[in-house]
Amino acid sequence: MEDRENKKQSNQEQLKTEFLKKKSIKELIAPDGIDVRDISNLKIISNNTKYAKSFYVSVLPRMCTFPEIFRDMYMFGDINTSIYINPIAESRSQNELNRVINELETERIVAQDRGNINRESQLAQKRFEAEQLRDEIAAGFNKMFEASVVSTLFAYSLEELEKYTKLLTTEMAKSLVEVKSAWGIQEDAFKSNLPLMDDKIKKIHSFDRRSMATVFPFTTSEVGHPTGVPLGFNKQTGTPILFDNFHNSLTNYNMVIFAKSGAGKSVTMKTLISRSSVLMGIESLALDAEGEYTIVAESLGGINVVLSPNSSTIINLFDIETEVVKDEITGKERQILNVENKVEDVTQALLTMARGSTRSTEVNELTKQIIAESVAEEYASLGIKNDPSSLYEASSKGEDGRFFRQRKQMPTIGSWYRRILIKARDNENPDYSFHYSYLTKVMKQYIREYDGQMAYFDGQSTFELLEGAPFINLDISGLEERFARPLAQQILLSWIWEKYVKKNSEDRTKAKKKRVIVDEAWMLLPYPEAVDFLNTMARRARKRNVSLAIISQRFQDFYEKPEAQAVLTSSDTKLFLAQDKSEIQYLKEVFKLSEGEAGFLITCLKGEGLLKVGGDTAILQITPTKKEFEFVETNLNKLVEMKKN
Repeated sequence: MEDRENKKQSNQEQLKTEFLKKKSIKELIAPDGIDVRDISNLKIISNNTKYAKSFYVSVLPRMCTFPEIFRDMYMFGDINTSIYINPIAESRSQNELNRVINELETERIVAQDRGNINRESQLAQKRFEAEQLRDEIAAGFNKMFEASVVSTLFAYSLEELEKYTKLLTTEMAKSLVEVKSAWGIQEDAFKSNLPLMDDKIKKIHSFDRRSMATVFPFTTSEVGHPTGVPLGFNKQTGTPILFDNFHNSLTNYNMVIFAKSGAGKSVTMKTLISRSSVLMGIESLALDAEGEYTIVAESLGGINVVLSPNSSTIINLFDIETEVVKDEITGKERQILNVENKVEDVTQALLTMARGSTRSTEVNELTKQIIAESVAEEYASLGIKNDPSSLYEASSKGEDGRFFRQRKQMPTIGSWYRRILIKARDNENPDYSFHYSYLTKVMKQYIREYDGQMAYFDGQSTFELLEGAPFINLDISGLEERFARPLAQQILLSWIWEKYVKKNSEDRTKAKKKRVIVDEAWMLLPYPEAVDFLNTMARRARKRNVSLAIISQRFQDFYEKPEAQAVLTSSDTKLFLAQDKSEIQYLKEVFKLSEGEAGFLITCLKGEGLLKVGGDTAILQITPTKKEFEFVETNLNKLVEMKKN
């Protein structure tokens, strides 16, 4: 039995050895995974099939400017670029330049004989430049090089690849660089762009030492603005970075901050809030999910609003405000009241409430229709329509003989729920019966009349947001984390839009600079209505001179939620602090980070990060002053030490 096993094992090893002998090293290390049959591109076969198209630089400008010659190519996106540089011996370069000088002189003489003055002048200038270059090389001040530039562009579909190809060609043409597809030699071009030091296509151009220097991407990006607040220091240059959230060079004023827990997200935002309040007069409002901004509000002379099951604070999601818009024809400002938009916002919030923490699938379009109709009827019953004056009762005469208008009481969830009960009782349509029954059961927990455990949104709002307050903190950290807190985030975002954002003028010369901070935004992502409102707010904030700041520690949630991508694309400023290894791949893919940038974010210290403002990037070090640390520090152990000292 033992001999049989040994013999079997010996046969297996012999077969394995014979198999390995038949395979080349290339076949063993890199099995066939690239389809090269198409002469215009390659197909890279893997779990996520990608397509690749290679290019080479065919035409260069007469003059090269540092560092812009290939900058657009390096920064384009999912692209690899290789440059093969070979120095030319002095004797060879001298001979070639002498030949060129003779040819130019011959052509100049011919042009002179033909009376072509312009052509003669051009050739004389070229000859002078060639002679100058020859003399510089002879004196050892310059040198000639041969170089070829090969790039490979990647995409996940042929349609995307063609779109990126056209875009790359257009971008490079701006700097007078012409790139051509390596048609018919895609395989050789792709191999030339691998780190094997083997240029198989040899599309060569001549450079001197000065022009050769322009191809190297050795530039330090200077991020910042001429005005603003000192956000930190550029670690590459040691210069301070001034940051103006509302600078005209920005396409929008929104910003996102992503980092793992403890990397310094809250400290960074508190530093920005305090400095921009004192130095630029920017008003900020924080939707505080963790109770971290209370001390900032106290230090800046702002206000704290606590929303919890035990607090007496009430936020009425039915609150509606007028907004000031600028007439496109006359340029004058006027007040409007958009009831339709408000009905949609309230409907979205009530839908989230109805779905609950289980995100019930029982809630569908019929449920939404019932909710929306009832919300619209609530406003109509009070005579509230698109006329701003409909928010007020008829004018009354006071004791002093003056006339005054009193604002109407707003609808509430309680009044809406009573309307649902009446409509459910009178309903005769069997298609609606289940949905009425569902709503009357699940929405009872939000109604104060029934002692609902989440009734802090039922009733008239107990406070108004004070205009001119440097910082307003809405603290929802006392709410249950799994559902009550995300729900409060969504309702408060809608309420902030009505009470805080819409009050700002569309005329930038009159509008105040305001910032809305949504901390731990990842909590909103499981709720589609909340994500939809967040996206809408991100797009509409700039028109009101408002910056939306999104802070989160779980970027993967944003990556896996395509609907949330609009928040990222609507943010011109991005700050990445220290990242967890599990998140870095998603950041690399979405924001096209280099390997060096990704490696830095994994190993960087607290307070260090990567700041991207538009197309510029810098490595940032954020260090609050000793005085600022008294109210920006979030580490409990350090806070205890500070109190002892």
